[in-house]
Amino acid sequence: MAASLRVLLLCNVNKQIVFYPRTTLNKLHSLCVFRLIGTSVSRCKSQPQVKRTSALQELVGVVGLEIHAQIHSNTKLFSGSPVRFMAPPNSMVSFFDASLPGTLPVLNRRSVEAAVMTGLALNCTINRKSLFDRKHYFYADLPAGYQITQRRRPIAVDGLLTYSRLGGEKRSQVVTKTVQIKQIQLEQDSGKSLHDNRRCQTLVDLNRAGVGLMELVMEPDMSCGEEAAAAVRELQLILQTLGTCQGNMSEGQLRVDANVSVHRPGEPLGVRTEVKNINSARFLARAIDYEIQRQTGILLSGGTVLNETRAFDSRSGQTVPLRDKDGLQDYRFMPEPNLPPLTVYDDEASLPSGADPSQAVLVERLRDSLPELPSVQRDRLLQTYGILPEHGFTLLNEEGLVDYFEAVVEETSRAPRKVVGWVTNELLSLLKQHDLKVSQSRVSPSALAELLKLQETGLVSASAAKRVLQEMWMCPWKTARQVVQEQDLGMVSDFTQLHSVCQRVVDSHPEEVQLIRKGNKKVLNKLMGLVQRETEGRFDPLLLLSILEEKTS
Repeated sequence: MAASLRVLLLCNVNKQIVFYPRTTLNKLHSLCVFRLIGTSVSRCKSQPQVKRTSALQELVGVVGLEIHAQIHSNTKLFSGSPVRFMAPPNSMVSFFDASLPGTLPVLNRRSVEAAVMTGLALNCTINRKSLFDRKHYFYADLPAGYQITQRRRPIAVDGLLTYSRLGGEKRSQVVTKTVQIKQIQLEQDSGKSLHDNRRCQTLVDLNRAGVGLMELVMEPDMSCGEEAAAAVRELQLILQTLGTCQGNMSEGQLRVDANVSVHRPGEPLGVRTEVKNINSARFLARAIDYEIQRQTGILLSGGTVLNETRAFDSRSGQTVPLRDKDGLQDYRFMPEPNLPPLTVYDDEASLPSGADPSQAVLVERLRDSLPELPSVQRDRLLQTYGILPEHGFTLLNEEGLVDYFEAVVEETSRAPRKVVGWVTNELLSLLKQHDLKVSQSRVSPSALAELLKLQETGLVSASAAKRVLQEMWMCPWKTARQVVQEQDLGMVSDFTQLHSVCQRVVDSHPEEVQLIRKGNKKVLNKLMGLVQRETEGRFDPLLLLSILEEKTS
């Protein structure tokens, strides 16, 4: 395991780099590095909202994405430093990560396999030989002054991502589109800069420096924020299914840069702006739509869109400028001298003589190990269980919810379309309310199945069953039957009592009764709700309906 450095980086406007050894510790791994660098805050005025006019419809948005996906691996791309979110600052830093002289990169085979699997899932061509390059630029959280990436020949090219979203007037129609994947390349992540504007200093945490990334470059095939968000959600599901990236955007495991421009169809593409480091699919949609609207307003008023880098302010819902791109940045790309070409092989038969198959990356072996991808799983759920498309999206968007749903279906004879409503509405609501994952649910699939059996056999009503589920959530050790017995929530068959309650409700609502007698049968629902509320939902709804119809006829 690589030795670790504990690094503290402080910054001011002098832009100096000074090394101070700690007097209390004599070992090399306790060296402190102080890096001083200035910070500034860009301010801009809010962009005015654009009015909808006929001219506005002539301009359309063009969107391309660059996505940085953090590879799910125990160690970093070129060092043995562990990868762990929320570790103490600068506690996961090796000599190589801190760019001490004489340290050399050692490629992590797991990261290569993750990139190949991702490329195969996205229908990419896997380059059997790819190359590493150095991309030079200076920033406080990039100790070496360059990033190791793949510019000349990335590991995967020419892919295709098919994504779906709900459209139509009622948003119940599945709209399927595709976006081209230009390339997938392996590269290092940088460290993290924490800006303290009040003290005019920047603190740098190098725990993330050197973590393996897959950069996925998408062609500008999208036209609005909703399409881009749907594409990112589908990619996120694919990566999570493959296990190549955990895809938690709030933890920085998936970061999106959006390139946005507007133009009139048939004309050359307009000047694009880049919105950097968006960490939410919802924010991505908002940022892109705002940027399209902002650029449209500028062009319609006779202005010129600047080629610049912007950031999205989620509080105001606007993008704000960071820096312009008028001057072409010279990254001084050069071949990485410390890494040979990266070679992957088709299968064991294509390996050089004497090579160890367990140490090689074999494309066909990885292809055979690919799991059922989200689009295939979604279609299977719809065809097998006859559920609605929106239910398919909801089940797949929550990790583990498909398995939970199928486990409940196996243990009950209720129609899957009834079961999915309980899973995606009642259970999911409880999970979100308590900020829990599906795997942390306090109600197991078998416990929910038992509750649904009670409802199916007429022992408990739908409204009472929801109360039972709430009690089971608060007291996981109780079964559904126990809760029903303890709280006396079972169905009541006392017809005399039901007739009495119905008569009382009818007598106290003469106006509603007159409307029903004039043919407005929808008003019956109101009276049914009043009776159900008074009886705590413990009577058969069909019996209740027949009694009310008789008394209001």
